[in-house]
Amino acid sequence: QVQLVESGGGLVQPGGSLRVSCAASGKIFSIYTMGWYRQAPGKQRELVASITDTYVTNYAGSVKGRFTISRDNAKNTVYLQMNSLKPDDTAVYICNVDARPTADSTYVSRYWGQGTQVTVSS
Repeated sequence: QVQLVESGGGLVQPGGSLRVSCAASGKIFSIYTMGWYRQAPGKQRELVASITDTYVTNYAGSVKGRFTISRDNAKNTVYLQMNSLKPDDTAVYICNVDARPTADSTYVSRYWGQGTQVTVSS
């Protein structure tokens, strides 16, 4: 009932920039925290950045100063602007949304996107 559609991944040279987007649709009453995780081959999945409904942000130490997370509540969309990209940033970037499905729901559900590949290489 809830779908997360990611876009914007691709190949970029070191030092370049890329913006990935994630749009949520379906049975959603309200969205709380939105974020981006990444998974690289041979590495553990890690939280890259998150943003709450009150616009409090959190970043992994490895991306601070280079990445910026933002959200558009009218579009149920979260963005990740990635600048000064490094080869170590190469990974599948996975969108996460924590949402209450209906006004009567007493719980918050966690939803995941399919992931979008970001490759940083010369």
